Amino acid sequence: MDEQIVQSQELQLFVEAMQLCHGIDFKGYQPASLQRRVTELAKQQGVQHISELIPKVFHQPNFADLVVSEISVGVTEFFRDPELYRILKNQLLPQLASYPAINVWSAGCATGEEAYSLAIIFKQAGLLAKTRIYATDMNAQAIAYAKQGIYPIKTAQQGSLNYHAFSPSGSFSDYFTARYQQMKLHDELLQAVSFFSHNLSTDAAFCEAHLIVCKNVLIYFNQDLQNRSLELFKDSLVRKGFMLLGTKEDCRVKGLNAIVLQEKSSVNL
Repeated sequence: MDEQIVQSQELQLFVEAMQLCHGIDFKGYQPASLQRRVTELAKQQGVQHISELIPKVFHQPNFADLVVSEISVGVTEFFRDPELYRILKNQLLPQLASYPAINVWSAGCATGEEAYSLAIIFKQAGLLAKTRIYATDMNAQAIAYAKQGIYPIKTAQQGSLNYHAFSPSGSFSDYFTARYQQMKLHDELLQAVSFFSHNLSTDAAFCEAHLIVCKNVLIYFNQDLQNRSLELFKDSLVRKGFMLLGTKEDCRVKGLNAIVLQEKSSVNL
């Protein structure tokens, strides 16, 4: 049998085993990206074939957490895509300020840098006291890491560059203390963000949000899962709420009032 067909069938069996045993559904992920990541996981586990991972799914404690950690995409940084934060600061916050309380959902938050960046933006605008930021991800290890609010000091270096790319005032260093090659965010920011486990492929709408931020997550989903996720966002948004997506994503859900950052920083209202 053709090796490519065998690999595809092995991947399908692996995905089915994860859903059957742990309720984790990877069926909606882009096949090429999923194949690449699971193949790399097999190499890390010292096995030649994806099918050899299946017994681990059923019998090895905490293996499912490892799978989620390796497969979920955790690429993030403070103030990534500075133009998006400029749009948020200049166009969205003045409108959100009219609400007596503001709910923000950071979906696919990975290790939390984006959620804390949002907290800083809202603090700058004097809105943090009435804002609750809910940050979700399917990766339990990433969530546990994010809750600490402690990052390598090198993270602050890129964060500072991104910060100054959109904000002419203040400094990123105003929001953390540095010690022993680590940065720790101020407690006010940690208290403003609540982290939860949530899977866009299986879970229901998360909260009633005035703003949803989901950057560079949908690009790893097939069309069906993209549509499901966008419907979740639509169901979670208050009337005339807003959504910010990444530079390679678009929003095509009828009835959704959204700001979408696209290529060349164009904006749709």
